[in-house]
Amino acid sequence: MDSVASLRPLLAVSLPAMAVLLVLASRGRPNLREGWTFLAAIATFLTVASMVPGALSETVYVTDLGTYATGLEFALRADPLGVLFGTLAGFLWIVTSSYSVGYMRGLNEHDQTRYFAAFAASIATAMGVAFAANLLTLFVFYELLSVATYPLVAHDESEEAIWAGRKYLIYTFGGGVAILAGTLIVLSLSGTTAFTPGGIAGLATSDPTLARVAFALLVAGFGVKAALMPFHSWLPDAMVAPTPVSALLHAVAVVKSGVFAIARVVLDVFGPEAVADLGVGIPLAAVAAVTLLVASVIALRQDHLKRRLAYSTVSQLSYIVLGLGLFHEYALVGALLHIPAHAFMKITLFFCAGAVHVETHTDYISEMGGIGRRMPLTMGAFTVAAAGMAGMPLLAGFVSKWFLVVGSVSIDAYVFAAVLLLSGILNVGYYWPVVSQAFFEGTDPDPKPLLEYPAGGSPKGGRTASETTPVPNGGSAAADLDARDGDHDATDKSAADRGAHGDHTGKADHGGHATGGWERRSPLTESTWFMLGPIVVAAVGAVALGVIPDRLVFLDLIQVIVENAMGVSL
Repeated sequence: MDSVASLRPLLAVSLPAMAVLLVLASRGRPNLREGWTFLAAIATFLTVASMVPGALSETVYVTDLGTYATGLEFALRADPLGVLFGTLAGFLWIVTSSYSVGYMRGLNEHDQTRYFAAFAASIATAMGVAFAANLLTLFVFYELLSVATYPLVAHDESEEAIWAGRKYLIYTFGGGVAILAGTLIVLSLSGTTAFTPGGIAGLATSDPTLARVAFALLVAGFGVKAALMPFHSWLPDAMVAPTPVSALLHAVAVVKSGVFAIARVVLDVFGPEAVADLGVGIPLAAVAAVTLLVASVIALRQDHLKRRLAYSTVSQLSYIVLGLGLFHEYALVGALLHIPAHAFMKITLFFCAGAVHVETHTDYISEMGGIGRRMPLTMGAFTVAAAGMAGMPLLAGFVSKWFLVVGSVSIDAYVFAAVLLLSGILNVGYYWPVVSQAFFEGTDPDPKPLLEYPAGGSPKGGRTASETTPVPNGGSAAADLDARDGDHDATDKSAADRGAHGDHTGKADHGGHATGGWERRSPLTESTWFMLGPIVVAAVGAVALGVIPDRLVFLDLIQVIVENAMGVSL
């Protein structure tokens, strides 16, 4: 690859960082504040997109930020893998910004200026992760990403939200310690931490035992944000955040930065030969396979829609890690293609869940009987994205999973192919009840659409007063009970807050469920287009990646990445 000095990688990081200051300076002027958000999002995306032609021709754009006392270089480097992640994050920031306006204004949320500022900071650090030139730079931006997203996770400022934010920091900073340790071992073994296509020369042969330790530390550290088990539990608890934040966590920045960093370790730190010589690929794939299946089973038990989607994310991210562990060219194509595929599908699902919450204040699957009458476009888009997540043909999930299965079979790893197929069945199992409730159940919700309590749903007779008693670490006994049973409404802040916005248990506002059933609405009137527009765009993206993947830039970038890593021609 040819390296070219350029300020564009730095500009991609600086634009959203500057937006933080502009948003904060616009406090009290919401239209100006959100105008800065849109302007920065569009400018960031165009900056990253301008590097796509160069990345396809194997040109690498480098911004050297200096060498420090340690002798380590702090630099930004836009190669095909970084441009893949940066393009995805930049585009979806535009979409999520529009959705955020509709969501935050629709619920009249507090501290909206802080929200938009933290959102911009999160994108800035995610761009830093995308364009980091070495493990040191990646570590710095990876840790800053945790700091930037904490205010978003704890946005509600309830005891539960604050505890979820603290748990998020504990997990991610703990992972950071492992990353730093792994980085230091790599430096001691090879004398460099710079990302090199095919891996750093001599890393595996210098000291195989230490190299395996470094690989394990790096994968475990980055695996926290990638939600690999047993480091996953922060993610469902973080669903207490506003839904646009959930979309950010799951589809745009945080968890994608985890799997992206693991891809960097596998492709550009160790490389295919070292991964094979050290024998660490199959164990990595095995951990991913276990996570994939267990998270899918847990998802079946969730009655709260966002928690079900959260466990789905834990499962789906492991598709990517599994493909990276198998290290066959087709498996790598499937793994990397699943990054944008999952992003478009999962952001659609969260956007739909948030729209339902804003319009009807309904969050539980068991209370969504007939809600397709009230929100036909929203639930139609949900159905499309859910079908894609299950791997149905003509949708994004089918293409990426097809490559993963073919890659597994090509190296005779039939057990992993079977795991992938079984996961598709489980996907149908936990998405179909949502679709069935929305379109095929009566207008009165089915009280037992899934499993008997405590596996899912609420206890008969509601919660007793004793269940609201405060408990350590924030929340209440009811919250603790729900956390165990997978049924906690992470979006409810308080009874007073529900009263202010309407409560789906009584006569809800916005035409929500009442004793007479859901009000029938047309797609044009079911919600604001600040929210419906992003839902449509994301759903169309999920379809386009399934129908014409070869016409979209993602697959072209992935082909360049895999050919450079494996030394093959696709």
